[in-house]
Amino acid sequence: MFYHLLKHVLLGPLLRLLFRPRIEGLEHVPAEGPAIVAGNHLSFSDHFLMPAILRRRITFLAKAEYFTGTGPRGRLTAAFFRSAGQIPVDRSGKAAGQAAIREGLGVLAKGELLGIYPEGTRSHDGRLYKGKVGVAAMALTAGVPVVPCAMVGTFEAQPPGQRLPRPKRITIRFGAPLDFSRYAGMEGEKAVLRAVTDEIMYAIMALSGQEYVDRYAAEVKTEAEEARKAQRRTR
Repeated sequence: MFYHLLKHVLLGPLLRLLFRPRIEGLEHVPAEGPAIVAGNHLSFSDHFLMPAILRRRITFLAKAEYFTGTGPRGRLTAAFFRSAGQIPVDRSGKAAGQAAIREGLGVLAKGELLGIYPEGTRSHDGRLYKGKVGVAAMALTAGVPVVPCAMVGTFEAQPPGQRLPRPKRITIRFGAPLDFSRYAGMEGEKAVLRAVTDEIMYAIMALSGQEYVDRYAAEVKTEAEEARKAQRRTR
């Protein structure tokens, strides 16, 4: 009930007013049945914009930190994600990744839409980074299509570190569903998971027009932060 209240009464109309979203390819999202929507991740606003424009409810795998925030803003964020039925994901280690896959498969088993950001974290510079193979494992295990999605303009509207978004027209673009049935039964093969994930990321790149970086975003972020710290020390 709270999900629909947010979408149709409280948050949805406000987002449409602020961002005047241009929607392309919405017909590619299945009207029923399980499917994965895999998108790029440029801004905190992404979490709200895609659910606001979809006709169906979508459940996202969201990082656990969103559920454990402190202070007024942190508690409000945690309350929103819990009330909207989003699933916390611990991103620390292989065991945590397997737990996230199990949670995602549970959503798909109920015939619902599952939203995931294969990069695993927000892009800090607007580029598209290498995808993690969890999305491929879920798609192959559940035997469901993957709908690529590109958020265009949200990085400029609310880049990392900016508390409030600035009004700016954004585009949400969906591509044709990707069918991986040819890999049925091969979800245990690392090379297949990598190939499927790369195909998904290529589809997202084609929709978004982003520059692609064949490295994990978290690694590049860490290196950039360490470089900034070293520069401050030298000063």
